Amino acid sequence: MKKITLPYHSVLSRPTFVYGVATSSFQIEGDIAGREPCIWDTFCEQPNTIKDNSNGDTACDHIHRWQDDVDLICELGVDAYRFSIAWGRVIKANGEINHTGLNFYIKLVEALTKRGVQSHVTLYHWDLPQYLEDKGGWLNRETAYRFADYAGVVADALGSKVSSIATLNEPFCSAYLGYEAGIHAPGPQPHAGSRRKQGRQAAHHLLLAHGLALQLLRQRLSGQNAPQLGVVLNFSPCHPLTDSTADREAAEFAHQYHNLWYLQPMLTGTYPHIHNQLASADRPSIEPGDMDIINQPLDFLGVNYYTRTVFKANEQHGFSDVPATGDGLTTMGWEVYAQGLTEILLTLDRQFDNLPPIYITENGVATDDVCDKNEVNDVMRVDYFQSHLLAVHDAIEQGVDIRGYFAWSLMDNFEWAEGYTQRFGIVYVDYATQRRTLKNSAKALQQLFLARQSQHHAVEDIC
Repeated sequence: MKKITLPYHSVLSRPTFVYGVATSSFQIEGDIAGREPCIWDTFCEQPNTIKDNSNGDTACDHIHRWQDDVDLICELGVDAYRFSIAWGRVIKANGEINHTGLNFYIKLVEALTKRGVQSHVTLYHWDLPQYLEDKGGWLNRETAYRFADYAGVVADALGSKVSSIATLNEPFCSAYLGYEAGIHAPGPQPHAGSRRKQGRQAAHHLLLAHGLALQLLRQRLSGQNAPQLGVVLNFSPCHPLTDSTADREAAEFAHQYHNLWYLQPMLTGTYPHIHNQLASADRPSIEPGDMDIINQPLDFLGVNYYTRTVFKANEQHGFSDVPATGDGLTTMGWEVYAQGLTEILLTLDRQFDNLPPIYITENGVATDDVCDKNEVNDVMRVDYFQSHLLAVHDAIEQGVDIRGYFAWSLMDNFEWAEGYTQRFGIVYVDYATQRRTLKNSAKALQQLFLARQSQHHAVEDIC
């Protein structure tokens, strides 16, 4: 079996560097009866939205199997577990707290803490309650204020028990894929302006929700046990198809549109300059004071990275992405491009003087996994982790402040519009039986994590 190795004396081998695995609520929890319906429940019911016509009603049945899953997490030897909370499992449609749902997360965090595993919580990973979507969803400014209320409930219940709280996971996907491209929930809305207008307005209200929630969290959570507060964004280096001026300009436009549209307002209180290049009908409505609310101090930035994206000029939209080709693509059709992780980290570090410490909060690959005699030989995934951990090492060596790395994902799960056709997990899930099987990638990471712990204990014994 292949191993994952790190350079001698790498920062990634230090005991202070946090290693973890990550999941999200809708993708693994199941137990639809225990929460309010969300936009993904509705989206799954629509024809031709999910590749295998599946849904998240059961998913990985984590709600009922969480104790076994905690055992699995601990068996891996990780320092931390990153997961999201289902808004609709905590807040009912009438605004009351669902104490049964909230207590599930309290029990989960307490069990992890008892086993020495940090909890890194994300408040929103795309599963907006349908009762809010019925009132306009992220196109409705009021949703941002309801999000802050929800954040306060979670802060009161879990704030002193967790290591970090991220407001949002990948608002790009919620806004662009959900409202603009229409390939994620809830899909483009009728009578709400152009798709670009919807995407930009949803993005603005998500950013506003982030700022409002951070303000409230900082008021509620202070002192020695206060968690780190931040956000999780996805990034992809934007490369031109050719060296032509038009393609290079398209790649730069895409970089600002996809990568900087979310981070720059948080760090500087301004949108990228392409905001002014958009047609006035496509720009978001911004009220006085909004940008100051969005521009809140961040304790950390979560960076999700999977691959790079290549762009070419498009007169109508400014850019078009070019699908990856060639050998060695993932089952998602993505190129494996580890050096892109180093590249985007260095780009952000050099562009923003106030860039906070970084955690790699998602990094992983979908492969065609087969479980044969209780073994899954996912060599491609082992190689992927090896190359991307070295990319993180290279970024640190060049001065980027990176504090941790979370593999995506702990287990195979519901992969949004792809349904259950894509397997990102380091643990194989047989959906018919819900049996979990460690893939060889999990064993390789386990060896890396446990070897680091043994090395640290040996040094302590010598000292």
